[in-house]
Amino acid sequence: MNELGNKIAQKRKDVGMTQTEFADQMHVTRQTVSRWEAGTVYPDIDKIADIASILHVSCDYLLKDDVAGEDAPAVNGVSRLLKNIQGKTVRFSFFDEEGDLDLFNTDCRILDFEGNWVKVEAVTKKGIIEKLIPLSSILSVEIKEGE
Repeated sequence: MNELGNKIAQKRKDVGMTQTEFADQMHVTRQTVSRWEAGTVYPDIDKIADIASILHVSCDYLLKDDVAGEDAPAVNGVSRLLKNIQGKTVRFSFFDEEGDLDLFNTDCRILDFEGNWVKVEAVTKKGIIEKLIPLSSILSVEIKEGE
């Protein structure tokens, strides 16, 4: 499990909710909740506020490590999620109108991220490519098995 998944699972249990009950309130499947908690898939960023509300916690609680001290540089929630999957093989789902045809249904390795962009490497029909992808075009990120 990852830090975010652990927090979701623990707080869900703390409020006495099953995965099915939580999934119903989130308008997702129980399997989706299970994958969030296992850390194989991260929730869409637009779901974080709903998760926080249902579990009676802040978005900061869900997205920030307890390790960072007051002197640590501020890191936004999306950057923190990406940092946790940097170097891993993932598959992106894109918003329909913003999809990247080179990366459609393709495993990618996250190389780096900065601000509102993520740099990935993928093996495509064109060979090995590196691309910068705007975070705003990404609907969800699935971590591939074995990562």
